[in-house]
Amino acid sequence: MLVLPSPCGASPRVYVLHENDEWVEPLRRAFVARGIPFAEWFLDRGLLDLREPPPAGVFYNRMSASSHTRNHRYAAEYTAAVLAWLKRHGRTVVNGERALALEISKVAQYQALAAFGIETPETIAVVGKENIPAAAERLGFPLILKHNRAGKGLGVRLFLSPQGLEEHLAGDGFEPPVDGITLVQRYIKAPAPKITRVEFVGGRFLYAVEVDTSQGFELCPADACQVGAADLAGACPAEAPSEKFRILRDFDHPLLPRWQAFLAANDIGIAGVEFITDEAGRAYTYDVNTNTNYNPAAEAKDGRSGMGAIADYLGSLLRQELAARPGEPATAPAWAQAGA
Repeated sequence: MLVLPSPCGASPRVYVLHENDEWVEPLRRAFVARGIPFAEWFLDRGLLDLREPPPAGVFYNRMSASSHTRNHRYAAEYTAAVLAWLKRHGRTVVNGERALALEISKVAQYQALAAFGIETPETIAVVGKENIPAAAERLGFPLILKHNRAGKGLGVRLFLSPQGLEEHLAGDGFEPPVDGITLVQRYIKAPAPKITRVEFVGGRFLYAVEVDTSQGFELCPADACQVGAADLAGACPAEAPSEKFRILRDFDHPLLPRWQAFLAANDIGIAGVEFITDEAGRAYTYDVNTNTNYNPAAEAKDGRSGMGAIADYLGSLLRQELAARPGEPATAPAWAQAGA
């Protein structure tokens, strides 16, 4: 059980809020390589004493919408409480309360994207499995079902006809969403089975990666969350063909300024924005992942590192925190002098 806060006498550091050890391992290595002091808060369950202030430092929220699939049912709710506490005490938080709210609700995401003129697929939100056929009739086929609070492509199914949908709903394959909201969404047909994920760190464009979706929807770039060709329907296996992810050189897109404005307005410093382009060349943004992961094989070929960029960004925020603290030594620690 994690008891919060940590001792307030600790020197300022980066605190990583998460619920998945494997996903944080590349970030740990990046911190260690740069000598940046950090600590982790594993927010599955614990004790948060609201009478006490948080420790000094920079706080990076990596809570995932799919946390409930790892038996961490209330991790997101716990994180929301911690973020409210951090905000009350004026701490520097990357991906704060608003970012978490959008991470765990695609409905909220789509409404926030629409405010910036960013087009999303036509969608109907449904509570109650019995209401899905009526929503499908309104929208028309082909369509997909997905979970409102998801991650890893949870609940994503493609249906070409009412008969297929009816059989699915009548059988054992329907997965009830954890928040009760199923999304009925128009299927966007791309000229090739590919989507693009655009990565941002510190609100700035880092790189874009092209993802091959020919073998399924449940695709995640991290080593610990990849889908192999022989196992596409279940939870993320440990390995996948690296050719599924290809970082695009010299990527540019008309939506880049709008995505950046959207992120800035919604307290999102680090995210992966996913979009698909239809046969007419029209781009639809369908997911914003504020717990973004990166594919190490694709990065090795490209020479850029997402986790390295995150560590650099958080290190720069920590340097600012140290510079603003009264009574600190005139000489900065070695990692800060090195420009981590």
